[in-house]
Amino acid sequence: MFLKFFGKKSGKNNKSAVEQTAASHGIDAELNYCPSCGDEYRIDINQCAACNIALISGTEKLARIQLAQQAFGERSMDISPGDELVNIRKGPLKDMKTLQKILAGERIPAILATDEGGCAKGCCGPELYLQIKKGDIDLATEVLTREFIRSTALDMHDLSNAQAVFNPQDAETVCPACGCRFSPTVGACPECGLCFE
Repeated sequence: MFLKFFGKKSGKNNKSAVEQTAASHGIDAELNYCPSCGDEYRIDINQCAACNIALISGTEKLARIQLAQQAFGERSMDISPGDELVNIRKGPLKDMKTLQKILAGERIPAILATDEGGCAKGCCGPELYLQIKKGDIDLATEVLTREFIRSTALDMHDLSNAQAVFNPQDAETVCPACGCRFSPTVGACPECGLCFE
């Protein structure tokens, strides 16, 4: 009886790779998804309300994930002496180690380097360089941008007015932090308190 129970249970877990990917990522093949923000929509909606771009089907999203996973598994984590390296960040040892670990989680090899004459331990100079292979620049930039947005919670804020410029000569100005419209003679946003003096 004991073996029969476990035999039945293991038989239920024989899902296809597509079904396993769909289940692990919470994707329904019968829905549409935004390729930018990942929001989920009914099948009859074709454009993302937040990003204003065309949606993709759940099936297409699953195919993209499987391709990314396949490429992820094939990536080499080795850096050889012949590889052309580029600096992508410069900072304290602790910060660079954290970024190196994040890149390693995405199978992007990275090393820490210092200026000539430094010891690369962080004790001979205040800052180190995070270096990656030249061919990994686009992917590494995408990974580090996602991490920056996640760690600063920028994805939780409305950034539509971030480019607004405070001009004291205008009749009305827009606060870049909250989007409130007010007279520039006030000197501070009446909504959020951002000071412009």
